[in-house]
Amino acid sequence: MLGNNLPSARDVIALYRSHNIKRMRIYDPNQAALNALRGSGIELLMGVPNSDLESLSTNPSNANSWVQRNVRNYWPDVKFRYIAVGNEVSPNSGLAKHVLPAMRNVYNALVAAGLQNQIKVSTAVDTTLIGTSYPPSKGAFRDDYRWFLDPIIWFLNDARAPLLANIYPYFSYAGNPGSISLPYALFQAPGPVVWDSGRGYQNLFDAMFDALVAALSRAWGSNLEVVVSETGWPSAGGVATTIDNAATYNDFLTRHIKKGSPMRPNKEIETYIFAMFDENNKEPALEKHWGLFYPNRPSSIRSISEEREAGMWRLKMALRSII
Repeated sequence: MLGNNLPSARDVIALYRSHNIKRMRIYDPNQAALNALRGSGIELLMGVPNSDLESLSTNPSNANSWVQRNVRNYWPDVKFRYIAVGNEVSPNSGLAKHVLPAMRNVYNALVAAGLQNQIKVSTAVDTTLIGTSYPPSKGAFRDDYRWFLDPIIWFLNDARAPLLANIYPYFSYAGNPGSISLPYALFQAPGPVVWDSGRGYQNLFDAMFDALVAALSRAWGSNLEVVVSETGWPSAGGVATTIDNAATYNDFLTRHIKKGSPMRPNKEIETYIFAMFDENNKEPALEKHWGLFYPNRPSSIRSISEEREAGMWRLKMALRSII
């Protein structure tokens, strides 16, 4: 939502419905978005902003008020699926100690509302928490982060909620293009690139996902579901950032996740693509260009050049294949 040329919330919902997109992630309880979602049938992953963590963790009544204001006031007209309490909070930050208490207080507020079985409470992590990721079967969290992660994993086990994980093959590739091939990152490798314990890895997404699965198994989380709460590929502003590459990644991703991963075969991976629109208020330039749609013409591509139009059409086809 960090743009000054974005369509209205109601137009966004209309765009989702026109493409039969059935799930959405928003990063805070934006009231316009929540009102537009009423009656849409779209399932929602809604975030608790990091700036709210301390308040919700230190006072249960604040969590009760937050749930009343942002969830109960809209339920069941809005189909909440997950509440992500914090996004990519670093264990080294002062906010880290507030994540689990805030999760507990939000969960308890949902229990009081009788919604704990309908709406799951989790937090969204990134892959920097993994210390060992290669080969995937050796995946392990950093030892100095276990104090933060282990209690969260125990909570999720008890609450029967998934871990939310932001997984970006793009950044792994862009940070090490000499060792990681572009076809491997874009689901285009002709055969397995990595063999690990009899499992063949033909794309980087699977390798990163399974490294997380292995890390969870070493931290009493072998039975946890993993929801990929962000992934995507930018179309400009950095290394290997073209519309064609972005279209290729998103298109093949949406087909591939239905098959699961080598460690969890035939088990579809619930995945959210970042992002719906380019965001022109972000910096640096790379952060502006993750959108599947141009924000100023969300339902039409007639005004752009033929070459760019062809690329965006591929992006739109990728979007249609999500369901």
